[in-house]
Amino acid sequence: MSFISEYISEKNKNNEKVLSVFLTAGFPEIKNFSELAINILNAGADMLEIGFPFSDPLADGPVIQHSSLAALNNGINLNNVFQYIKEIRRKTDKPLIMMGYANPVLSFGINNFVKQAKESGANGLIIPDVPIEEYDNFFDKSFDGLDIILLITPTTSNKRIKLIDEKSNGFVYCVSVSGTTGITNQNMNGTIQFLQNTYSSVEKNRMLVGFGISNENDARNFAPFCDGVIVGSAIIKSLINDNSDYDKTLELIKKLKGAVRKN
Repeated sequence: MSFISEYISEKNKNNEKVLSVFLTAGFPEIKNFSELAINILNAGADMLEIGFPFSDPLADGPVIQHSSLAALNNGINLNNVFQYIKEIRRKTDKPLIMMGYANPVLSFGINNFVKQAKESGANGLIIPDVPIEEYDNFFDKSFDGLDIILLITPTTSNKRIKLIDEKSNGFVYCVSVSGTTGITNQNMNGTIQFLQNTYSSVEKNRMLVGFGISNENDARNFAPFCDGVIVGSAIIKSLINDNSDYDKTLELIKKLKGAVRKN
């Protein structure tokens, strides 16, 4: 069992579901990003997914696209991202996961990327645009030691779910809706049915649910049908509209964590 899956299992044994928070590296500000990340962990986030920005983020909605473009315009690159992870790792032992697209990894060089990711203290990696058919070609032996986390969507067949569960490590990322991040106008009954079916089909891994979770009510509604929730667009949106101390965002983190913790 990997570090991430063990961590999630321990949280679940203590009657709580995991709260994983997505942040775009270097957003909203370059200088205090590491401090912001630590404050978010201290406010209740159990794990961080740190997005490395890309100019064409296909799976991301407008909010995360905005943050990615802003980070790129501020000069954020993979070297900056690795430095952020090193800084955050010095102050936490919680799981840190890198999330981004294949193109920047290939441009950086796979071996160099993996080496730096491991040295920085990253525990896992999510690259949503590498399909399962390309898994073995892309994720070669050099990735050993990094959990590769794969995604399941509402259009994923049962046969494919089994294959994704088999290949994934750390957890499987269940996308609650078809489309991009930040969608909120979903059919809740249909979504719950999908989550129930998928949760029962995933046997090897823990399952976290993301996309479409914008507040504590969403988190509370989804919590029974997964091992944890992932919140991205709602956090980025909150950061955009927050003050310089990010008080409202940290309060949102506390509420989200409270919603997935059984008292």
